Amino acid sequence: MSAKTIAVLDDAALKDGEMKEVDFDQGKVLVTRLGDKIHATSAFCTHYGAPLAKGVLTADGRVVCPWHGACFNVCTGDIEDAPAPSALHTFGAHVSDGKIYVTANPSFAEKANMSRPPKLSTAGFDAVGKGTVIIGGGSGAFQAIESLRENGYKYPITIVSKEPHAPIDRTKLSKALISDASKLEWKSAADLKIRYGVNLRAGVEATSIKFDERRVILDGGKDAVGYDKLILAPGGTPRKLPIEGVNLENVYTMRGVQDAKKIDSAAQEGKKMVVIGSSFISMELVAAVSKRQLASIDVIGMEEFPFEMVLGKEVGAGLKKYHESQGVKFHMQTKVEKIIAQEDNASLAGGVVVNGQTLPADFVVMGVGVAPATEFIKNSGVEVEKDGGILVNEYLEVSKLPAGIDGIYAIGDVAIYPQHGHQVRIEHWNVAGNHGRAVGKTIAGEPQPFVKTPVFWSAQGQQLRYCGYGVGYDDVIITGDPGEMKFIAYYVKAGKVVAVASMQNDPVVSKSSELLRLNLMPSPDELRAGKDPLTVDISSTSALPKVA
Repeated sequence: MSAKTIAVLDDAALKDGEMKEVDFDQGKVLVTRLGDKIHATSAFCTHYGAPLAKGVLTADGRVVCPWHGACFNVCTGDIEDAPAPSALHTFGAHVSDGKIYVTANPSFAEKANMSRPPKLSTAGFDAVGKGTVIIGGGSGAFQAIESLRENGYKYPITIVSKEPHAPIDRTKLSKALISDASKLEWKSAADLKIRYGVNLRAGVEATSIKFDERRVILDGGKDAVGYDKLILAPGGTPRKLPIEGVNLENVYTMRGVQDAKKIDSAAQEGKKMVVIGSSFISMELVAAVSKRQLASIDVIGMEEFPFEMVLGKEVGAGLKKYHESQGVKFHMQTKVEKIIAQEDNASLAGGVVVNGQTLPADFVVMGVGVAPATEFIKNSGVEVEKDGGILVNEYLEVSKLPAGIDGIYAIGDVAIYPQHGHQVRIEHWNVAGNHGRAVGKTIAGEPQPFVKTPVFWSAQGQQLRYCGYGVGYDDVIITGDPGEMKFIAYYVKAGKVVAVASMQNDPVVSKSSELLRLNLMPSPDELRAGKDPLTVDISSTSALPKVA
């Protein structure tokens, strides 16, 4: 189908710093104005299809999805931030006779999530050389691939992954208990091979690294793969409490597809579920199964309220109230004594003992965090920190390497990286993805320090959004009512807002992530006086002359 040129809007209807979703033939196009320049792209986020017109536009050409922080460049369509899995299409746009015209192929505009293929064609790949090896098949690995190819990297890319499938949307395991890997893969193994020139070694475990030989040893020495650059992205291993009964057959953790299958199979009508830990993973699972008419759902937590360490007491209390309305019973400020077996089957858990009381269980889920999956490098010459993490610099290069060794990067759950003067390790899918994007750009030849504002989200009856790094906050400013699942919470440290959480207030968190990036977040006093972050102009070129 040939391209069409259609008048979509009056020129006067689109001011500097504005974006609008407009009709184009049978589809939609996003039109933006930055100064005297008009840009047109596909209108929907390539992650989950959010309308980008309801997001945030910045004067330096970024459009941020209102839901999950994915970001694109409106001038080029390129991905700026994860979790976008693909770039946007860009279309021709011009002004004539007082009208804005867009030139596009209607087939691109018709499909809500029609995304642009990677810039580099298969013909551009060079099979010569060892290239880049990525250990791990998660979010960081996938985004590193996308970034490497988008930025012109022509050499071989190999993924070594313990998991038997291509990189998946891991967030849907806990949020929706989807357990069919084929429905979760961002790209199939064939697609990765054909479109991205990637050799996926699925179901293969990296067991050690010979840094002096630049080789990764696989499956205990059965095989090996050489590299020029190495990205360590092995993710985390679910922790288990050191208590009696922890290894009974129906005590589950949540990390991979097989975990989701087991929990999905167990969480059936009439069954009793006990959850140890009131973390985000735990409570996402609770939210996912609370409509299934289970006989009981008991949650055991060490804090007074779920999420208290991250979100504070007031927000935690509001979310606890919601879950209680769904029939969940909490046992907070409580330690688990042991897990006991069923009377008629010593291999299966039948209850969890807390404070001398036994909570009956048909199955138990343990959500008490993850440990960096770095056992395989501890004896390979890289020093890991006390928590198992790997210290990296601002380019995510591993800091503590043997003399003469370079080209080694660590990303995701294992990376301890500099963030606003702190050394932090953040276990979130989106952070790992953005790590991968930064390292991909660095390896492709354009060194990219990691400076992204962390963004995450969680399904808790309503969608919880969060941006920033709020550890150690000393005050919380709340507007709205957490008990009604509609609020904004601003986390303050040393007189500055360092993080923002919200429910049913989009795109406040997306806007706040950009305000934090640009150091334009309103002060705590301004917020207490009623200032709305959405009113801060960062879209028009006159508002931000330095980045326009």
